Amino acid sequence: MIRLDLPADLKASLSRGHPWVYRNQVPGDPDLPTGTWVQVNSGGWTGYGLWDAHSPIGVRLFSRHGVPDAAWVAARVGEAWEARAPVRAGSTTGYRWVYGESDGLPGIVVDLYGEFAAVHSYAAAVEDLVPWVADALHAHTPLQGIVWRPADGEVRPLWGRPPPPDLVVEEQGLLFHADLLAGQKTGLYFDQRDNRRTLAAWCEGQAVLDCFCYTGAFALYALRGGAASVTACDGAAGAIEAARRNMALNGFDAEEHTFLVADVFQLLERYAGEGRRFDVVVLDPPSLARSREGRRAAERAYLRLNRWAMQCVRPGGLLASASCTSQVPPETFREILGEAARRAGRRLLILHEAGQPADHPVPAHFPEARYLKFILGRLLSLP
Repeated sequence: MIRLDLPADLKASLSRGHPWVYRNQVPGDPDLPTGTWVQVNSGGWTGYGLWDAHSPIGVRLFSRHGVPDAAWVAARVGEAWEARAPVRAGSTTGYRWVYGESDGLPGIVVDLYGEFAAVHSYAAAVEDLVPWVADALHAHTPLQGIVWRPADGEVRPLWGRPPPPDLVVEEQGLLFHADLLAGQKTGLYFDQRDNRRTLAAWCEGQAVLDCFCYTGAFALYALRGGAASVTACDGAAGAIEAARRNMALNGFDAEEHTFLVADVFQLLERYAGEGRRFDVVVLDPPSLARSREGRRAAERAYLRLNRWAMQCVRPGGLLASASCTSQVPPETFREILGEAARRAGRRLLILHEAGQPADHPVPAHFPEARYLKFILGRLLSLP
């Protein structure tokens, strides 16, 4: 067992359960292959993790008591299964089963799509654990197949049969096609489930602009909430086609609504300049920064997007704005929206603020797991 002695000032954070040791916190430059189990020591605290020679995260920690085995991994998967019981209790068959560090399996997430599971590993260091995770998944519930998307992004079968191209899952009574082989992430985005339901309650009789719509989930919830019309836009033609299919799948006439393949930044700027107005505007962009170095650029992009979006909301209308950029904390996101409102000549009244649903839990000792920010606000004219 390779032993890494870390600075003693890391002990407090590690003993609380923080699962990461950054490479710049490891003295020297250990010449170890990625995926090597190591014992780390800090001021008398000991833990066991996997070394990563290529990531800024040098060690992902798993246990205080020894190197995990298949039974240990199965126990973590089982704990995560039990924790999702309230999600399964409703009419939802698609959700996040394992959320990486939050469920004790750093670098690995699992999304469940009915009788199929999709595993996503975010680092090469953890790939040897994936077969153990797969064994635990189909041991806990009857599955037909499991696919795996490793860090290189290439989806491959892992167990059972491949998911069908017409796979459908249910979310709180709405149906969605799920493409586990070619879709973004593992197929669908489950983290906005509760926020979509919140928005639906405000949409009766409203004209809704859904930006970065992907497969049309916010648009569908808005229609179920009684929206009079929906304009859905996304930069990917495939996403727009999926949104149309999902609308038809749920009994709505796609021909009665508008679907646009467009650069959302350019579209909002043009709509703002033309004086186009909607009752509700939804902004749910993809992450705008991949590292801490990209944070400032992401903040500037959020400011532009939200300013233009606010100018597209009629006085008294609503803006639902989200950020999944983990480098932008909630307080900064609120400040960005406040500044965007000032520049748009509006006043923003925050009605509701939320984060992730119960299948994306955030440990108190690992605030980095909190990445999603969602704010629903009313846009008012200046007095």
